[in-house]
Amino acid sequence: MEDVELSPSFWKDKRVLITGHTGFKGGWLSIWMQRLGATVAGYALDPPTETSLFDAAQVVESMTSVIADVRDLHRLDGFVSEFRPQVIFHMAAQSLVRRSYADPVETYGCNVMGTVHVLEAARRCEDVRAVVNVTSDKCYENREWPRGYRENDPMGGHDPYSSSKGCAELITSAYRRSYFSSEFATGRSAPLALASARAGNVIGGGDWAEDRLVPDIMRAFLSDQAVVIRNPGSVRPWQHVLEPLRGYLTLAERLYNEGSDFAQAWNFGPSDNDARPVGWLVDRLCSLWGPSARWEQDGAQAQPHEAYFLKLDCSKARAELGWQPRLDLEEALSWTVDWYKCFEARGDLRALTEDQIAGFESGQRSI
Repeated sequence: MEDVELSPSFWKDKRVLITGHTGFKGGWLSIWMQRLGATVAGYALDPPTETSLFDAAQVVESMTSVIADVRDLHRLDGFVSEFRPQVIFHMAAQSLVRRSYADPVETYGCNVMGTVHVLEAARRCEDVRAVVNVTSDKCYENREWPRGYRENDPMGGHDPYSSSKGCAELITSAYRRSYFSSEFATGRSAPLALASARAGNVIGGGDWAEDRLVPDIMRAFLSDQAVVIRNPGSVRPWQHVLEPLRGYLTLAERLYNEGSDFAQAWNFGPSDNDARPVGWLVDRLCSLWGPSARWEQDGAQAQPHEAYFLKLDCSKARAELGWQPRLDLEEALSWTVDWYKCFEARGDLRALTEDQIAGFESGQRSI
C-alpha cells in the first residue's frame, strides 16, 4: 500500500485533546495539530525539565493549556466535559525506565490509573469519537528475539515502567471490549473507537529528559563535556519523533471515519536498517556535532536491567494504514543536531520546529 498523506481538511477545526502536551512527543504533536488547523487543548503537569521543548518552541502559542494531573479524575473529567474533544491522544506518562525503579508508585499511578481516568472521561463524553492511547514498544514481554515484536505478542515488562505500559495495553483492550465495542454496549449516540499505539525510541529536537540517550548526549555536547554511555552494544530501533506522530494521526483519522475496523493495537517503528547499536549512534552524533564532541563508556559495574535488543514488526501499519517511515536514521540525526545547534545559537526554535514539520509533510530531505 502506498504511503498515505494526512488530510488537512479532516483536522481543520477538529477539537483535539492531547494529554502530556508539555512533554517531548506531546509538544511536537501540539505544534503539528496547530499547523493543521485543529482546535487544540492540552492537559498535563508542568514540563518535566527546566529546559523544555514546551517553553523553547512556545508550544502553547495557539492552544489551550491546562496544567493538571491525569491522576485527578474529577479535574480531568470536568475539563473533558467542558472542552468536548472529538479526538483524544493520551500521551501523559512517566516515561523513564530508570526513574521507574526509583519511584514505582508514581510510575504505576500515572501510567495505569492515569490511563483508566482518561478512558473514563472519554466514555462519559458524547463528543469523543476517537482515542489513541500511546504506550511503548517496551510493553512486550521481551525475549531478546532477533525478529520484531508483533501486535499479538504477549504483554510483559521486566521493570516497573515497561510493565506499567503492558498494563496500559491490557486496560485499553478491556475498555474497548467492555464499553466501546458497539453503540449498544455504551448507550452512546455516536460510536467511540479506541486504539493503542506502540513506538520505539524516538529522537528529535527539544527532548531534555534525564537518563535518556540523545538528551544526555546533547547536554554533554552543549557543555563541551564527554558523554558517558552505559551500554554501547545495546540495539535500539531509532526513529525521528515525527514518524510515529504521523502514524498516530493517520490512525486517528481512520478511527474517526471507519471506527471499529481500526480499533486495535498498532506498531510504529523504523526500518530494520535503522535498528542500530548505541555506540554507532553516539559516533554518528559526534561526527555531526563537530570536533569538540566525544564520549566514554561508564565504568560502573552495577546497572539497572535494560533490554539489550528490542524492535517492532510494523508490517501491519504498512499494509493496513499505508504508513511507512519517511526519514532514514542519518536524516533523523541530522535534523536533531540542527535543532540543538539552533538552541545553542538562541535561534527561533518555534520556526525551526514548524519548518521541520513542513519539510516532513512534503517529503523534503533537508531543512
